[in-house]
Amino acid sequence: MADETEPDTGAVGAAEAQTNTPGAKLHAGREALGLSIQDVATRTRIAQRQLEAIERDDYGALPGIPYAVGFARAYARAIGMDEVEIAADVRRAVHESDLGANRYEAFEPVDPARVPPRRLAWVVAVIVVLLIAGYTLWRTQVLTPPMGEQIAQQQTTQPAAPRPAGTRPSVPPAAQPVVFTAVDDVWLRIYDEAGERLKDGLMKKGESFTLPAAAKGPMILTGRPQALSVTVGGKPIPPLGAADRTIADVPVSAEALLARGAATAPAGATPAPAPAAVPARP
Repeated sequence: MADETEPDTGAVGAAEAQTNTPGAKLHAGREALGLSIQDVATRTRIAQRQLEAIERDDYGALPGIPYAVGFARAYARAIGMDEVEIAADVRRAVHESDLGANRYEAFEPVDPARVPPRRLAWVVAVIVVLLIAGYTLWRTQVLTPPMGEQIAQQQTTQPAAPRPAGTRPSVPPAAQPVVFTAVDDVWLRIYDEAGERLKDGLMKKGESFTLPAAAKGPMILTGRPQALSVTVGGKPIPPLGAADRTIADVPVSAEALLARGAATAPAGATPAPAPAAVPARP
């Protein structure tokens, strides 16, 4: 009869073990504060179903061991329990079961509630892709010269076409020197378009003057144009005016003098008429 009144120690131990699990402790602490599972979910920003899995000690329903530990710590912190002790209990419970061997993970978030949502991760990924694309486009534009520079580079790298034998390279008219040589004593004045005098005074016979290459719109004034010999690039130019007739504001740039020489060049020789036929003597 005494045996019938003795308590079942195995059943009592099992019941105590059930109330000492991390989930049971958290469940009891929540109810002692009069909080619902939804209240804890609001405080921790953890899904209600995951909190319910912690209370059931069903760690296999969570994303992984680190999340199980982290969620339990956040739960304990939200209801004022010792989060370090609860985390240690969860680790112990996991490692005592087969779950620890099958789902071991090295990473453990400090607070899973602060893990960024998936949408934020996608936004960050898109921003990174846009930054990389923008940097690539910027480098392409910086390292690639404009079209005008490319054409100039191509023109400078292309070899010059060979000139026929015996020919000289053409020189632009503006680059050819204009030289005035006095064949007799002569007074003259050479000035530019702004009125600045480039040469003013008497030139002795045999004296020469070279027009400055940078002169803009140079002109001449003299009373004896026949006393001047003018050349452009060594090529003689016809007289600038009639003998002993004053000339003024006559352009003397290389272009103007060459055009003057071309205009006054002698025309082609006219063929002489054929002699009249002489009748034969009878």
